Amino acid sequence: MKAVLPALARPLLEPHLPADLDVVWFRKPEEANDGIADADIAWVDMQPGHLVADAIRASGPNLKWVSTIYAGLDAFPLDVLRRRGAIVTNGVGINAYAVAEYAVLGVLAAAKRFDEVIRAHDRHEWLADSPGKIELFETNALIVGYGAIGRAIGQRLEGFGVTVTGVTRSGRDGTITPDAWRARLGDFDWVILAAPSTEETKAMIGAEELAAMKSSAWIVNIARGNMVDDDALLAALTSGGIAGAFLDPTNPEPLPADHPLWSAPNCMITMHLSGRSQTKMFQRAGALFLRNLSAFKAGKPMENVADLNAGY
Repeated sequence: MKAVLPALARPLLEPHLPADLDVVWFRKPEEANDGIADADIAWVDMQPGHLVADAIRASGPNLKWVSTIYAGLDAFPLDVLRRRGAIVTNGVGINAYAVAEYAVLGVLAAAKRFDEVIRAHDRHEWLADSPGKIELFETNALIVGYGAIGRAIGQRLEGFGVTVTGVTRSGRDGTITPDAWRARLGDFDWVILAAPSTEETKAMIGAEELAAMKSSAWIVNIARGNMVDDDALLAALTSGGIAGAFLDPTNPEPLPADHPLWSAPNCMITMHLSGRSQTKMFQRAGALFLRNLSAFKAGKPMENVADLNAGY
């Protein structure tokens, strides 16, 4: 059995790999592409995302399992994976704590307008009053996408006394379903996007959704940039239709220096750093890979198996 794996993970994985596993450790995209041609197992995460797609398209008929640290599969050629009949295990939960903390950072920064505090600091200006006076206590948050990350956000916000409503496909555990949240947008002070990126989530926040929000509400996006219609968001920010936006991802990435979102009023952009604001990602990913490798070889159920039809 052959696997193509990232050289960065070699110190974590190699001491624990079975002796009968033939491993290609790749450092460059071309090494991943060559190694995957006859591999049974592949962990070929690379940036930018099109390199992952290129590698998977270079795979052969032996490919049985693809492991990734990413929760969303929007960069993956799902048609190729379905055709191969490959199992895909994703990284749900690996960065959940870090991303959830970043989302709460966004809510707190918006509530206290900490961006304005930092700007005053840079001007060496002592503010006589706080630019943000919102208390999180007794506010209401909608979290669109109540999976591992969404639940972690909700748990942390509840600690501040925020009433949290989650959105899931099934409406499980007191959440609401995708057909119900738009009608309730006017109820929320914080609209937080934490859903996986699929065809259904593209531009899910557009002019109608923004118009339905409170003028005092903030949107916090820690999912994917393409979930928000940028033109509609710019119009809402400029007109004061909503109070502001905290955007970790953008579309495109990197955001061009002349993009109008950089200078839009009441908009904070954090360069998709939420998942990188941690030190344990590779350790968790390595441990997950090894558990799944053991299950894969034993023919037992694996963790984080993605639904290739749903896209996550």
